[in-house]
Amino acid sequence: MKQSQHFLENAENCAQLAERAADEPTYNRYKRMEAAWRALAVEQDWLNGEIVQNAKPVKASETVG
Repeated sequence: MKQSQHFLENAENCAQLAERAADEPTYNRYKRMEAAWRALAVEQDWLNGEIVQNAKPVKASETVG
């Protein structure tokens, strides 16, 4: 399995944890962690030459309001 796939699995885990969060700060923390894992996956694919050069990675600030 590709390393970026592991990162995406971690992101999905964080998304699930966010949905079960007891309060807003915890929810926001898990959403930031999810975004960070997704950004790492994109970065890893880029480093492996699997993403076109002008692809824009997702930033954590773009996912949490």
